[in-house]
Amino acid sequence: MDSARVLVTGGAGYIGTHTLVSLLDAGAAYVLVVDSLANSSDVALERVKELVGAEKAARLDFAKLDLVEADKVDALFAAQKFDAVIHFAGLKAVGESVAKTLMYYNNNLVGTLNLLASMGKHGCKRLIFSSSATVYGDPASVPITEAFPLKATNPYGRTKLFIEEMLRDLHVSDASWTLILLRYFNPVGAHPSGRLGEDPAGIPNNLMPFVQQVAVGRRPHLTVYGSDYATVDGTGVRDYLHVMDLAEGHVAALRKALSTPALGCVAYNLGTGKGTSVLEMVAAFEKATGQALPHVMAPRRPGDIAACYAAPDLAAAELGWRAVRDVDEMCRDQWAWASANPFGYGAPPV
Repeated sequence: MDSARVLVTGGAGYIGTHTLVSLLDAGAAYVLVVDSLANSSDVALERVKELVGAEKAARLDFAKLDLVEADKVDALFAAQKFDAVIHFAGLKAVGESVAKTLMYYNNNLVGTLNLLASMGKHGCKRLIFSSSATVYGDPASVPITEAFPLKATNPYGRTKLFIEEMLRDLHVSDASWTLILLRYFNPVGAHPSGRLGEDPAGIPNNLMPFVQQVAVGRRPHLTVYGSDYATVDGTGVRDYLHVMDLAEGHVAALRKALSTPALGCVAYNLGTGKGTSVLEMVAAFEKATGQALPHVMAPRRPGDIAACYAAPDLAAAELGWRAVRDVDEMCRDQWAWASANPFGYGAPPV
């Protein structure tokens, strides 16, 4: 790791910035972030530098770049040598993907194709891909193993699944590639310092940003969709994963990619292996904040499923990684971030 030169696409985003801290703390020699800043902030990168200290921050660079611009991507690889790429860049809002399907396919698929073409051309053939549990669709049972059938239920999920298929086909065509597909479950929480966290543009797409916005007074109440599932309390059950555990999963995957030349194309679930219901998560956040969170129950949303949680054993066996932070720690760290940064990285609206 101490000689690794790593390109991180989408590295100014929520998961990307936390992974940068873990990468630099693990001793990566040089990390270049490329990000269009379409749904992220360069303020977050400055905070990464602050958290890791001046010596490590000197190993971090940034270039504003959109992967759909093929000529600029190729120029980047022509100018610098990288040992591996961690690929976070992509649009990720399920609802928006249904309304703006072509934008999602263009950004996520074309951007990735441009990235892979330049990587292959310039001899950088190690990729850690930010995939998602959405590639399992509505699973027949839980916990979900990597061997489950793959079927996405919305355009966002299909872009993740199609990219996975592209990577599998790429390895068949050229076995010199090392490709690791990390299927995330539900990342939540924040850096324990309270300086880094999730700051979605517009209306949040996931539970916890909604919860934190209610807690800081930006929204009057939380809407809980679905109260009649066959779960512990009728609300949906998900595998919530602390973002710092997830960040450390990327470091473990990078170590594996650097040390195992014939690894091939392999998928790993990154989750805790435990399901937590929406109302259980709300109760844990109330405990962390010391306040009640107003919430209203609403009908199920189309496409939502009752329960989804991981079997994380393969990542433990092959990457030496396992999630270690619990729900209380997730909520405590998320509240430290939200209470200190109620409007994220931006200023309050005037």
